Amino acid sequence: MTSKVISPTVARLLLLAVVVLWGANWPIVKVGLEFMPPLWFAAARMVLGVASFVVLLTVLGRLKLPTRKDLPVVFSIGVAQMTGFVALINFGLLYVDAGRSAILAYTTPLWVTPVAVWLLGEALTGRKIFGLALGLSGVAALFNPLGFDWNDTDALLGNGYLLGAALAWSIGILHVRAHKWDSSPLELAPWQMLVAVPTLVALSWFREDWSAIVWSPEAIGVLIYNGPIATAFCFWASVAVTRALPAITSSLSFLAVPVAGVLFSALLLGETLTATLVSGLALIIGGMALVNLREARPAEKIGKPRTHAESAD
Repeated sequence: MTSKVISPTVARLLLLAVVVLWGANWPIVKVGLEFMPPLWFAAARMVLGVASFVVLLTVLGRLKLPTRKDLPVVFSIGVAQMTGFVALINFGLLYVDAGRSAILAYTTPLWVTPVAVWLLGEALTGRKIFGLALGLSGVAALFNPLGFDWNDTDALLGNGYLLGAALAWSIGILHVRAHKWDSSPLELAPWQMLVAVPTLVALSWFREDWSAIVWSPEAIGVLIYNGPIATAFCFWASVAVTRALPAITSSLSFLAVPVAGVLFSALLLGETLTATLVSGLALIIGGMALVNLREARPAEKIGKPRTHAESAD
């Protein structure tokens, strides 16, 4: 792996790999939570992510400290995305099916767009307005009384955690859009994860029983998958893909991740593909596609829909 732009053929294969690996990680994380508490799991994932990125960037010859100019985005992403998003996702998965969790977590562009218009002065086009309406109607479909039990306290709590995770991700994205980068997102990733580690470890130490952790082969496999594969490899691959393929291709293709999450959850965990789930997914993906399409210009380098991977590598 080098910093050179890869060929389009290799980029498409990597894109497919990222969609599959990130999509499959939703049921894998849910399984992992059967063996370890959510905050501990989040902390372990960040520790393994840091270690994997140190090795990766050392091999690439790009391991370096962040500059003073990049420190604000290191801390904002470290707190909002690496700490808040990951922890809230884990809490949400305790109560909510993995497929539904993937859908709600990927509603982030719907919450980012109106705030970006308000705070960053981005244009609100007719396409964006329609996309927002379409996406929000998908969220409403997921919570309609015929497909959601409003009397289930655990369901309300779990879905609240997942929407909170999407909002936490949104905060990081808004800072990413406004930030002027010295280093690339790839080079800053380990430092952003390192910011999350002390907070997650401390919260886990005070709130969770570490003696309840079950060191089974399944638990170890989940951790290995989440550290080197779903975190380090997939992040590197997503950045490489966005450098090699047109922005529209990469940004819209990454919307397939929640679709893959739903399908893998049905396949691996036996979750039911209900009419409510499928209709909500279709409306949300359609809305996010319209919202992102206006932003997808060839000169931009966009990773997953509006994450910190979107800045130039």
